[in-house]
Amino acid sequence: MPPAATTWWSPQTRRCTRRNDWAEIESPWSNGPGPQEDTLPHPELNLTQAFKELVQIGITLTSEHDLAILLERILSEARRFTRAEAGTLFLREGDHLRFAVVQNDRLAREIGEPEMKRLFQEQPLKLRELSLAGHVALTGDTLNLHDPYMIPPDQPYSFDARVDARMNYRTQSILVVPLQDPPANILGVLELINAMDRGQIVPFDSQFESLMRALASQAAVAIRNARLEDQSLKDALTDVYNRRYFMIRLEEEVKRHSRFGEPLSLVMLDVDHFKEINDRFGHRAGDETLRGIAELLLKHSRSFSVVTRYGGDEFAIVLVKTPKAGALTYADRMRSVVAQHQFSHGTVTVSLGAASLPEDGASGDDLVVAADKALYDAKRLGRNRVAAPLT
Repeated sequence: MPPAATTWWSPQTRRCTRRNDWAEIESPWSNGPGPQEDTLPHPELNLTQAFKELVQIGITLTSEHDLAILLERILSEARRFTRAEAGTLFLREGDHLRFAVVQNDRLAREIGEPEMKRLFQEQPLKLRELSLAGHVALTGDTLNLHDPYMIPPDQPYSFDARVDARMNYRTQSILVVPLQDPPANILGVLELINAMDRGQIVPFDSQFESLMRALASQAAVAIRNARLEDQSLKDALTDVYNRRYFMIRLEEEVKRHSRFGEPLSLVMLDVDHFKEINDRFGHRAGDETLRGIAELLLKHSRSFSVVTRYGGDEFAIVLVKTPKAGALTYADRMRSVVAQHQFSHGTVTVSLGAASLPEDGASGDDLVVAADKALYDAKRLGRNRVAAPLT
């Protein structure tokens, strides 16, 4: 496979040039940063230090086994490195790209992070559509565009301005790199938007292209490894994490709580009258109920919350950095969301128990016992409700 190419395009000259991107890693920018019009007002990068830092970032990424946390961290590190105002990480799934992570500080402040993610993630991007991310996913090219609204019509890609229009946002510069592992498999695309310099939006420095390709290559390896481990820690029916992973993460979070004093909560959820659903509508309806509840939990939980199937019709959700009041609010919201959802066989209700550290114990076992007892109380008091230990 030939080396991937980098594309620069300057709206002033309406010109496109290409060069071997990987060659620059061996001899970074010995001939200067590229065409003169691509030189930016960023301070000069210390390339030696930058690549050393990339090595450390790579070590950190490969040590993260939680795929959701890993994806957030990849995009956060890329944005920090390039001073990007926003970014998107796409994962390639069959013939489309899925918005796996979306980060945009300004939009999150204006419309709220849940609404922002919903608007972005509600529809996948088809690979064959004429888009920047689709082009990069199919070709392995890197795109560094100083003004995506001014792409010449003869280019094999285009910028979809509909997202900007819907969000009342303006993309002024964009850097798009493939998440490509050493065997040249493209797992997804990293898209960085609006480089910032002293409070102003500027084009991305051409030096960032090789740096981001190096980071993206390390990220692709980390994603591949996390996916492999993910499969052994996922519940086959619901595709949420299984009990084994729950125990691993709970132990990790309890240690973090003990060290830093951050609040930690656990919510246990049980489907009301689940046996009756199976008996009346069949096991297929029961399976559909569990899958549907898992999807609702994932959709309405924060990205760093840990949603797991504890066993049977019971789910356990680890709420990191969440005090008891927040856990109760979350639990009641999930109770309402499930009750309002229309399953194929009708409506379903759930009962939930919430417990927190340090109020309800000192260990992970204490937390499980307290949340499970609270769940039992919710069942005993009539179901379709939330309960918590009395403290």
